[in-house]
Amino acid sequence: MDTGILILRLLVGLLVTGHGVQKISSHLGGRGLEGGAEEFRADGFRGGVLTALAAGGGQIGSGLLLAAGVLTPLAATGVIGVMTVALTVKWRHGLWVQNDGYEYPLVLVATAAALAATGPGAWSLDEVLGLTPYPLWWAALALVVGLGSGLLTRLVLHRSGVPAISGR
Repeated sequence: MDTGILILRLLVGLLVTGHGVQKISSHLGGRGLEGGAEEFRADGFRGGVLTALAAGGGQIGSGLLLAAGVLTPLAATGVIGVMTVALTVKWRHGLWVQNDGYEYPLVLVATAAALAATGPGAWSLDEVLGLTPYPLWWAALALVVGLGSGLLTRLVLHRSGVPAISGR
């Protein structure tokens, strides 16, 4: 079981990290910070460069923490938060990714929540530091705070002020 959790943590954590790197730089196929800012502007968000920096930094930080298996509930909260924002952007396209839907962000939200619930496994910095096992209520807290922060971010920073999942 620990091997499976390690593989899942590394895959999801490093993909989220790479997604953040793309938002703020030209590495990994990114369009640089201005390209990240333009992506947010095109999706109807305020803030441009600051929004791209916050999103990219959140993705890089939470992704690296998740991959390393350190402060796992906090890492999961960050991943859930940033991917909830992405989910709201893609909601209007439906579920499936081939239609630019929210399938991928939903998988990342669910995986981060599952990792918060299972814990980071034996091969993690949390284990080395003696932070495990986390009580199960941490997973519920990570899910609630992550979803709430993502929806609040959408509400505050989106020009319409209305989350896409409200149907408007």
